[in-house]
Amino acid sequence: MKKRSLAGNVGLGFFVVTLVLVAVSFSTPSWLVSDPRINGARLNRLGLWTHCFRSLPDPNSPNSLNAHRFFVGCRWIYDPFTSGYDEIRGFLVPGFMKATQFFYTLCFISVLISTILSLIYFLCCRPDQKRFIELVKIIACVLMVGGICGSIAVIIFASLGNRNNWMPGHDNNFFGWSFILACIGSATCIIAAVLFFVDADIYRRKENYFKESQSRFEFEDTKT
Repeated sequence: MKKRSLAGNVGLGFFVVTLVLVAVSFSTPSWLVSDPRINGARLNRLGLWTHCFRSLPDPNSPNSLNAHRFFVGCRWIYDPFTSGYDEIRGFLVPGFMKATQFFYTLCFISVLISTILSLIYFLCCRPDQKRFIELVKIIACVLMVGGICGSIAVIIFASLGNRNNWMPGHDNNFFGWSFILACIGSATCIIAAVLFFVDADIYRRKENYFKESQSRFEFEDTKT
């Protein structure tokens, strides 16, 4: 019972990969990018929390006096200091984008919680200690929830992120490396969860076998 299983060690490896992928994709603005070969592209790139425009005309007032207003450069979506961004926030963050942010934030939070639990698993606990199996199961459940939420987020964004009538030049836009990392991170999160479930099952069977062996030994010792 003192030796860690291969599934647990591999699960830790997948979790480390998941932590890096989810953290990078969560914080980088390359979920949707414009083809750099297009000189007149209005969009540069965007992420969950940041938009970068080359020259975006005011989407709310194309025929009004504000038609001459353009948004240029990179800004945080909820930037309170740039004039006009609060007026186009509904355009920048439609319903599907809010859903993507919500589910991927749950994925990110799940990974952060799993980081603390995994450190306890790796540094503080041994397989022969009490509640070890419960700890492994909790890690597995949290990671599974995070992987499912991350998968929902990337599916929503893949379905609607490059649709017509949202970001300009959608024919020349494509999903960037941040989105690809998010997809891989969601998959590795689920893989890590499955490996931790296997790890917990291995320890459970070992514990049952140890208890049965101990009971059999006590029974035979009583007979003699």
